[in-house]
Amino acid sequence: MATREETQVNVAKALLSIGAVFFRPNEPFTWASGIKSPVYCDNRLILTAPKQRDLVENAIAQTVKAEYPDCEVLMGTSTAGIAHAAIAADILDLPMGYVRSGAKDHGRQNQIEGKLEKGQKVVVVEDLISTGGSVIEVVNVLRDAGAEVLGIVSIFTYGMQKGIDRLAAANVKNVSLTNFDVIANVAAQENYIAAADIKRLIAFRDNPSDESWIGK
Repeated sequence: MATREETQVNVAKALLSIGAVFFRPNEPFTWASGIKSPVYCDNRLILTAPKQRDLVENAIAQTVKAEYPDCEVLMGTSTAGIAHAAIAADILDLPMGYVRSGAKDHGRQNQIEGKLEKGQKVVVVEDLISTGGSVIEVVNVLRDAGAEVLGIVSIFTYGMQKGIDRLAAANVKNVSLTNFDVIANVAAQENYIAAADIKRLIAFRDNPSDESWIGK
């Protein structure tokens, strides 16, 4: 079985190879918030790439087994985490459900889909963590329903301080398959970006509102 460090590199290579994480430091993307970003992440692309999908889903399953051995249920975030939670749950032979961004306005008005008993030990599966707000909302919904949330497994995290602080304040553990620093270094090694760009990328990660890294 791969070590955690090997998994981080292998997943980084997989995400880069299919453009799920794409660096463009000289032509920044603009986020909905207006922030200029040198990186674009779309982990939904994993689902359409069988080889990379197999790597990622097995890494999620192995991480759950290693970090949260008492896990009884996987819960995906809506919508990007649902498929990853379902595939990993199949590998682990565990129940799976997901948490809507809001309660339905019809039927049983569920926000949590799938059977969840009070006291069950849950791991949340998320595709991406930036500032951590949305996944913490999911954790709180599950806690309010009586679940014991052991933690989160995410595919990729930016490692932004705001996200780290929010997760700590919510008292929730997150284990990511790979992270911004690892992917930036792998991207330079494999010539997706120039080695000199790494400092610019880290400057963005450390302070996304400061655009001084652009054009350097």
